[in-house]
Formats: sequence, C-alpha cells, structure tokens
Amino acid sequence: MRGLAGKAFLVTGSSSGIGYAMAQRLVADGAKVLIHGRDQDEIDAACRHLGSAAHGKAGDLADPATAQLIVDATVQAFGRIDGLVNNAGIYPRGVTGETTAAFFDHVFAVNTRAPLLCAEAAIRAFRLQKSGGAIVTVGSINAWCGLANLTVYSMSKGALMTMTRNLADALGPERIRVSQLNVGWTFTANEDATQQGEGKPPGWENNVPLRQAPTGRIMQPEEVAAHTAFWLSDESAPVSGQVYEVEQFPVIGRL
Repeated sequence: MRGLAGKAFLVTGSSSGIGYAMAQRLVADGAKVLIHGRDQDEIDAACRHLGSAAHGKAGDLADPATAQLIVDATVQAFGRIDGLVNNAGIYPRGVTGETTAAFFDHVFAVNTRAPLLCAEAAIRAFRLQKSGGAIVTVGSINAWCGLANLTVYSMSKGALMTMTRNLADALGPERIRVSQLNVGWTFTANEDATQQGEGKPPGWENNVPLRQAPTGRIMQPEEVAAHTAFWLSDESAPVSGQVYEVEQFPVIGRL
C-alpha cells in the first residue's frame, strides 16, 4: 500500500487474530509495528515471525495506564509513531435482564475507554512530532443493534462511532485523520472456539447461511487487514471521520 513504507504504527491486540493479520500486512507494506497483547510469550512469538520490523509490549487495557505505556513504547522502539489501530476488544456473552455493573464496567473499560485513552496518547505524540497521523478504530456491525446476548458489547462499539466522528471533526486542521471499521463476522481462533463452544461443528465457518454471509463463508483476518492498511495509508487521505462497514452485505435497507 502506497504511503506506509518507513512509518511506525501501534496495533493493539496484535499478538494474535485480526490484529496480528493487520501487523503482518503493515510489515509487508514496509512499515514498523509495535505488537501489543497481554501474553508475553504470544507477543514474542509474533515478533519472531514478523522480524526486525516488529517490537512488542505487553499490557492489560483494562488498566488506564496501559494506553500511554504502549504509545510510549512505540516511540521508544521506532523514534516516532505515525498511526494507531485500536483493534483490541472483548466480546463476552451476556443475558438480557442479568447485566451487572461490574460486567458493564469491564467491557466498556476495554472496548471504549481504552481506545479513547490510546487515541489521546497518540494525539499527544503526533502533536509533539508536528507530524499529523492516522487513527483507525475497529468497531463492529453489532454497533447498529447487535444480538440479544451482546447488548453491552454492542453498546461499547456504538460509542466508538461517536468518538471517531468527534475526534475527526476536532483534529482535521492538525492533519490527524480518524476513521472506524465496523467489521462483520470474521474467523479467528477465538471465534472458532466460541462457536464450537456453542455447539457448531468444526469447519462451520465455511458453511454458514447465505443470509449471514453471501459468499458462503465468513471473512478472514487478512481481508480485514487490507482495509486497515488503506485507511492508515496516504491513499485514503484527506478523508476522515468515516465509519466504514467491512461487511459482505449492506447493513441498512436489506430486504
């Protein structure tokens, strides 16, 4: 992707799954990436696979201090930060009528507060560099409504749409672009474990109802990563403040 070579990015939740695919794509396009996760062994393995263009830093995003720590680690590793991908998130199931304050607070701490704090830390770094920058936040199609067992998760992702548009509107004159990908159903090891735990057989991802996936399969992490690379790159400039649906079908107006 044009405009990524030599740049330095932080991708949260990038030691596995979609985030790792994003890091792979950015490195393939000539960028450097700070790998973040909670498991140091997993981070180390990801960095070994990605080579010298990757450095790692562990941290729990439920801790408010982690956002500044991982942005600082990116600058320390590469001398600068050119972009942030708010990818990390959790999606625990819930039961309508049984939501607790503790459950709500934890989901929002990781899925909503952490992306804002990471963005704030990145913005401070962009301003010190006088460089501009790009922030891409990974939302979800569930932000528009969501399933009954994902009410709090869906709310946490819906709030990110307001954050994205608000920050983009405020930061445009500083050449800091902010966009969001509302990602649809994507295959990862965690999603596979979740679906099999709910009774689906191995290989379910290649035999889903066409109403849910018109291609007959759900998306792969590398397909989402390609969209991430575009919104981080100069090729998507000067567009900002967009909530882009990475999905196989129109979300609004379906028959």
